[in-house]
Amino acid sequence: TIAQAEKDGYVCTLMNRIRYIPELKSPSSRTVALGQRTAVNTPIQGSAADIIKVAMIKIQRRLNQENLKSRMILQIHDELIFESPPSEEETVEKMAREQMEGVVELKVPLKVDTKTGKNWEEI
Repeated sequence: TIAQAEKDGYVCTLMNRIRYIPELKSPSSRTVALGQRTAVNTPIQGSAADIIKVAMIKIQRRLNQENLKSRMILQIHDELIFESPPSEEETVEKMAREQMEGVVELKVPLKVDTKTGKNWEEI
């Protein structure tokens, strides 16, 4: 990845978002080291960000299409928090898992863990 980034001047995420890394051409070895770390981290962290964003879009569309009262209220890294009436908990849990696991096909399947509770303490 670093060699390719040095050659191209950029790296890509799984969804082809480009991040240019001009630090790789710096005369400063410290700045080059920063660029090298960026070249390694961006495809991983950027791809994770792409995946969660696409999942959020798909989940919101499904919530709207199915006229559910549940709401996606928070996203933290690879975690989504929903507020749901008890009658929709199972439906939303299943739908969110399906949408998140099906965003992209990888060599190693994405697996989603879910938890439900009436408050933060129960989760």
